Amino acid sequence: MRLNDRELADKGQWEKAGIAPPGFDRAAMAAATREAPRWVHFGAGNIFRAFPAAMAQDLLERGLAETGVVVAEGYDPEIIDKFFAPFDNLTLLVTLKADGTAGKRVVASVASAHRMDDGMAALREIFAKPSLQMASFTITEKGYAVRGADGAYPPGVARDMEAGPAAAESYLGRVAALCHERYLRGAQPLAMVSMDNCSRNGDVLFAAVEAFALEWAANGKAAAGFLEYVRDRSKMSFPWTMIDKITPRPDDAARDMLAAAGVEGMDGAVTAKNTYAAPFVNAEETGYLVVEDAFPNGRPPLEKAGALFTDRETVEKVERMKVCTCLNPLHTALAIFGCLLGYTRISEEMKNPDLANLVKGIGYAEGLPVATDPGIVSPREFLDAVINARLPNPFMPDAPQRIAMDTSQKVGIRFGGTIKAYMEGAGAGLSTADLTLIPLTLAAWLRYLLGIDDAGAAFDVSPDPMLDGLAARLSGIALGQKGPFRAALEPILRDAKIFAVDLYEAGLGERIEGYFAEMLEGPGAVARALRKYAGARS
Repeated sequence: MRLNDRELADKGQWEKAGIAPPGFDRAAMAAATREAPRWVHFGAGNIFRAFPAAMAQDLLERGLAETGVVVAEGYDPEIIDKFFAPFDNLTLLVTLKADGTAGKRVVASVASAHRMDDGMAALREIFAKPSLQMASFTITEKGYAVRGADGAYPPGVARDMEAGPAAAESYLGRVAALCHERYLRGAQPLAMVSMDNCSRNGDVLFAAVEAFALEWAANGKAAAGFLEYVRDRSKMSFPWTMIDKITPRPDDAARDMLAAAGVEGMDGAVTAKNTYAAPFVNAEETGYLVVEDAFPNGRPPLEKAGALFTDRETVEKVERMKVCTCLNPLHTALAIFGCLLGYTRISEEMKNPDLANLVKGIGYAEGLPVATDPGIVSPREFLDAVINARLPNPFMPDAPQRIAMDTSQKVGIRFGGTIKAYMEGAGAGLSTADLTLIPLTLAAWLRYLLGIDDAGAAFDVSPDPMLDGLAARLSGIALGQKGPFRAALEPILRDAKIFAVDLYEAGLGERIEGYFAEMLEGPGAVARALRKYAGARS
């Protein structure tokens, strides 16, 4: 079998192979979408194909929607050329379950897919349609940046600011140009919905679109009133969301599973922009999408497909629960220790009782007492699923090396809030003296930055924007040294830009120094420290 519309006509062969074909009339869906599109999605990557696209399919199969999703890709058009167009915009979704089984289905909810470099004419017509209700995004947090680290516009953005919407070529410039087109063609309302993993993501998207609107208004490139249209929440809304679904790069084991079922042509590739993609995606079963219910032109009934609609304060609480206590800190801890101890899969780490105790301690003992309870999701139940099902899932090919990327940008968010809560928690009987495993993890990160694993071998530290500066401060420190290490560590540990707090003022600086020294004693010292401090919490 090959993945295309022609072979899908014989649904029996797919069902016989254990792969669920789409249960709706795809030609009718595509025609309805051309006539009255409701949903455009920017970002054709794996998370979209595994989650929002699958939710759209659920609605189509249950007769709760007639239209599908129009996809636009503005960063890596090679994805469209290699993994959408040759497969009639179909995707094979392999859901890897913790019980060892795998669900396989054809996701067929994408009505059309467009490269933004040569598809803007079609997208302008779609944005002009009064029926359009939402434009959603999974373009990564970096995709929303319209200013560099120095606060200035990068050359491509600056050129778009000067040239105006008709000649925009940058990703967000083109998005803003499409909003301008909608304004020109009737100023119909629209929800702009970021589904990326960044705090208050709707505000991040709004700031990017508003930046173009401001510049174009100032230099006369935008129609009068466009800036006001972007700022008017009854016309354009920018809801906050929280998305949570682990979708690693396509894995050979999933490809081989499909090949064994009789599906040909599933080989993936790495694009010129270093995107790992394939005609299939593999993802975990668990997924959360929490959305601020602010849609001025209506919306698809995604709550019928599992989305949770609420107010923005609750969205922020769910995001804080996940990022600050119940998932992301655990991931970061496993990433750091996993790299030091030579692991290449998170699920394998969870077989190590000391590492399992580490994340249980960070989650239950140190995190839950200060976890935000959003009301619509139970922190303990969320944490139970993370520790008992999601992290140990042997079919999730997630690597600590991937998760360890950009850790300097994460530790303040993932651990700083908990440390602050303990600093402020005397009235609730809390003190930073009660924290062991979080400071142990921060010490392990500093040990990780040396690029020497627990066996004494060099390894490649994952990319990080602060790596060069941090490595320079730690230069000269080697395995087997006795210290003291205060001179090298103190400037780092006092940096609230990294950790969100001065760790000495938090009462943790000296303790982290001690843990760091223990993990430098020689080969095996990291494992010994882990057993000493986490092993007792069984």
